[in-house]
Amino acid sequence: MATVQITLSDDLAQEAAREGLFDSMKMEAILREQLAAARIDRMQAARAQMAAKPLLPMTAAEIEAEIEAFRTEQRRAAGA
Repeated sequence: MATVQITLSDDLAQEAAREGLFDSMKMEAILREQLAAARIDRMQAARAQMAAKPLLPMTAAEIEAEIEAFRTEQRRAAGA
């Protein structure tokens, strides 16, 4: 378990205390919610970037070559 110390203005600290936001369970829920929102924002940004520059379709031969290259690399990494 980690202990976190933050510095807030007196007004903000008093208001947060009145709302019960310094309760560890409440603070954990707030942090988890914000982390999830940040992950979603990053995913949406990546999705938008991918949509702006779509990949060209690959032929069946190109796909097969990629699969074979991957398998070869996996065998090499495994020492086979």
